[in-house]
Amino acid sequence: MESKIELSIVMPCLNEEETLAICISKAKNFLQTNNVVGEIIIADNGSTDNSIAIATRHNVRIINVEEKGYGNALKGGIKAADGAYIIMADADDSYDFEKLMPFVEKLREGYDLVMGNRFKGGIKKGAMPFLHKYLGNPVLSFIGRLFFKIKIGDFHCGLRGFSKTAFSKMNLKTTGMEFASEMIVKSKLNNLSITEVPTILHKDGRTRAPHLNTWSDGWRHLRFLLLYSPKWLFLYPSLILFTFGLISSIALIIKPIAYENIMFDVHTLLYTASMTLIGFQFFVFYALTKIFAVENGLLPKSKRYNNLFKYLNLEKGLITGVLLFLFGIILSIKGLFFWESVNFGSLDPSYTFRIIIPAVFTILFGIQIILFSLFFSILSLKSKPE
Repeated sequence: MESKIELSIVMPCLNEEETLAICISKAKNFLQTNNVVGEIIIADNGSTDNSIAIATRHNVRIINVEEKGYGNALKGGIKAADGAYIIMADADDSYDFEKLMPFVEKLREGYDLVMGNRFKGGIKKGAMPFLHKYLGNPVLSFIGRLFFKIKIGDFHCGLRGFSKTAFSKMNLKTTGMEFASEMIVKSKLNNLSITEVPTILHKDGRTRAPHLNTWSDGWRHLRFLLLYSPKWLFLYPSLILFTFGLISSIALIIKPIAYENIMFDVHTLLYTASMTLIGFQFFVFYALTKIFAVENGLLPKSKRYNNLFKYLNLEKGLITGVLLFLFGIILSIKGLFFWESVNFGSLDPSYTFRIIIPAVFTILFGIQIILFSLFFSILSLKSKPE
């Protein structure tokens, strides 16, 4: 039987006795004033103060979440919610629960995720630390927009709304503060509709220090964005390193390169050849990370993912790897004959290394391709499209 509750307001709580009562009162007033049929859920994450007693006196639902973490608390409250729509916000009185109507209106219009934007709505004096306002939030939001092409100006606003159906599609995994970033990224990856509304951030009403840790939580957000974007973490560096390394290596094999008084010779060739191999290693990690993330539900499957197994397969890899390996052996034999021609005596390094470095490079490159193809084919047994 479909729930008659339209909106569930979920507040994560960990020792919020100073501000919890006013947040609950504002949320109740919003529901009554705007004739919204709703419920208020306090997702308690192990409070040791009077938070639970306060919530009990105000006659709201209390969900006890034993697993520690901001993300865990919210997931526990959201999963227990009966509303078709859910609005989540911290219970520290930094967001005004009486002004949730813009979120409800956007949800009623059909948007899956409605984000608050504190930079458009306004940040009250003392409401956000200097580093968060001018470095952390802008930089991380920019990276999120760049990596995932999401037109959201404030990735870390704690006030946001979404439908219960959309939440089930997100399949969120993180347990800490990076839960906020994962929700937006997963919404984009699952083609959910996203919009934002201006939101005012007030100075919170607590006297204790906030749970948020500037550097460790900032790093967790950045780490999440990198790990969820294998293209930026591995593929793009791979293309740059491999392309530059290969082109410069070919040029140096042909002849030394002089630039003003600087001579680039076989010593530079050794580095450019290594750069090419490192670029290939980046590509290997891109492919393996992509498979791991998709197969473990961290990223959704796509046509591009399925095509990965069409273009990369065991047969093509083995043929390419064996040909490169044999080419390296042939070059090594050529180098051996050249050494024999001088009665195994001293060699001209500039000439010899133009044979030996490509020989060693192609042998190593061929073996890496063969090993990668074998391991990749094992993974494809599970990952082949139906």
